[in-house]
Amino acid sequence: MRLVPPRIQAVAVRQAAAARRAASANAGASASATRSATDADDGSPSSVPLPPLPRSPARGARARVHRLPEAHLRADDGGDGVPRWMRKSAGWSWRILVVIALISLLVWATARIQLVFVAVFLGLVITAVLRPLVNVFAKVMPRGLATALGLLSALAFVGGLLTYVITSVTGQWESLSEQFSTGIAQLFALAQNLPFGLTITEEQVSEWLDQGQTWLQENQSALLDRAAAGAGSVFEVFAALALAIFCTVFFLARGNDMWKWFLNQLPAKVREKWMLAGGVGWYTFSGYARGTVIIALVDGFLAAIILLIARVPLAAPLAVLVFIGAFIPLVGAPAAMIVAMVVALAVNGPVNAILVGIGIALIGQFEGHILQPLVMGKQVSLHPLVVALAVTAGTLVAGILGAVIVIPIVAVMWAVYAKLRNLDPPMEDLEPDARAAQP
Repeated sequence: MRLVPPRIQAVAVRQAAAARRAASANAGASASATRSATDADDGSPSSVPLPPLPRSPARGARARVHRLPEAHLRADDGGDGVPRWMRKSAGWSWRILVVIALISLLVWATARIQLVFVAVFLGLVITAVLRPLVNVFAKVMPRGLATALGLLSALAFVGGLLTYVITSVTGQWESLSEQFSTGIAQLFALAQNLPFGLTITEEQVSEWLDQGQTWLQENQSALLDRAAAGAGSVFEVFAALALAIFCTVFFLARGNDMWKWFLNQLPAKVREKWMLAGGVGWYTFSGYARGTVIIALVDGFLAAIILLIARVPLAAPLAVLVFIGAFIPLVGAPAAMIVAMVVALAVNGPVNAILVGIGIALIGQFEGHILQPLVMGKQVSLHPLVVALAVTAGTLVAGILGAVIVIPIVAVMWAVYAKLRNLDPPMEDLEPDARAAQP
């Protein structure tokens, strides 16, 4: 209720005083009239009772509270002339700016400790892949011993794969060099008879080689600096791998205890939501990690079979390249396919290169339409447009590393949001009924 203005209060006080004076005057008149009516009431029909009086004036006049108009209460300005819609827009704007600032701060902090972030991410990936195997071992042995056996099994698999690749490269190097030289000569011969009157002569190729050698000599110092930086990057890679394995040991051995300890540090009223979000997040992340590894292994195995059938040298290294490319969505597999086609073109000619390209393209179709839905299911349900935009953004922010890690991060964020949100009923068809639209 709004306060009554002083002017209205004074008017109400004066009216109340006048009403009291009128009440005292009317009281005597009513008493005399009552006595006269009693005396005159002798039972005759002419005696008519007086009507009852309304609310006694002696109780005073009722002060009326003057309210401001309702339209004023619903006014779109707060006294400073700013419309309400602008106030709401400003509120949303500064909140969005705060969220963007927090995200930017998080990205900057992650970039400053990139090695630690990469190590923890790799540790989570390795944990997601090895956890089922460790759980099987833990049924017949202590958890610590099962963790050690699981890590040794993974190291043995990776070591055997690298040994096979190195052995195959070493055994085929001499024949590969001869075949590669022959293939290059064939390519030069084809370049001299290109369609539409285009030709590439040996003199032009020699000139390009001389220009390349001159550029190398002029930029020798810059290339040496880049090589030194690359050596530092190699050291960082090994450091990240060592830290990732160290984290994996604790994630596999005491992961549940670490998660319970973290939940106990939170207030009791938010623990349930955090536990729910953590469960669905880990389910999505582990499903994506295991599914990607399984799909990559299948792609590499099928690529090795196709390359061996096509008699392309270095089939094992190229299959490993296809395996690695499967971890980069959208762009990894096509890049590996192009490399394999170039090797087949240089060694066995264009027909063989086209066959290799068709075979690896069929592998990609098998992966996208059969393997991924079968292995991952609904654990990672992202629209292809979202995947393309996320991979592009991750590549712009952190290069190849960003393209690799952005999809599981986006998938986990979407899974947590979809689990915790309150979903309203879906809308009906947005298109109006044609019959209702008719006049």
